[in-house]
Amino acid sequence: MLACAVLLLAACGGEQARFTPLPGNARVLVVGDSLVAGTGAGRGEGWPERLAELSGWEVINAGVPGHTSADARARLPQLLAEYAPDAVIVAIGGNDFLRQVPVDTTRANIAAMLSASRAASTHVALVAVPAPSLGAAALGKLSDHPVYAELASAHGSALIPATVADTLSQAELRADRIHANAAGYARIATGVADALQRQGWR
Repeated sequence: MLACAVLLLAACGGEQARFTPLPGNARVLVVGDSLVAGTGAGRGEGWPERLAELSGWEVINAGVPGHTSADARARLPQLLAEYAPDAVIVAIGGNDFLRQVPVDTTRANIAAMLSASRAASTHVALVAVPAPSLGAAALGKLSDHPVYAELASAHGSALIPATVADTLSQAELRADRIHANAAGYARIATGVADALQRQGWR
């Protein structure tokens, strides 16, 4: 009966834990752009730092403002070799959308990052990023670009959906039209932590 219930839940699209818990002292590498670096907030107020506080993990903030998926892909091998992380969280793509990089190029770069991360660590997550839209942001209706769900499914990565889009849809949580403020990054950290817990990381 229990097995049937589990199968039914999975068939209905219920979110299932697909990872074993990370150890309390796990090293987690977060790779991304200014939204990872914490642009728009004070030093130490980015969401990776807040995630470290919430989880107890050693979280390495490898966000670089202005970086595209191509930049992050180029940096990743060195970061993996330097930090030997237990887990990798990829949060990249916003600058690709702003610069109108072809989606196929962004897809290929992120796919390569997920594959490299999977080869080097046991846990890999992908943070969904919204495609920029001034109209949608003003109306509080930003939504994830569909490429993230597609890539997470194809690569067996944990997807962290909606968190960035929901945060940047709220004016009081933004420092400017594309960056969160300290309260916004705290909200993102909570969303990331909750999503990872639901998928078995904690």
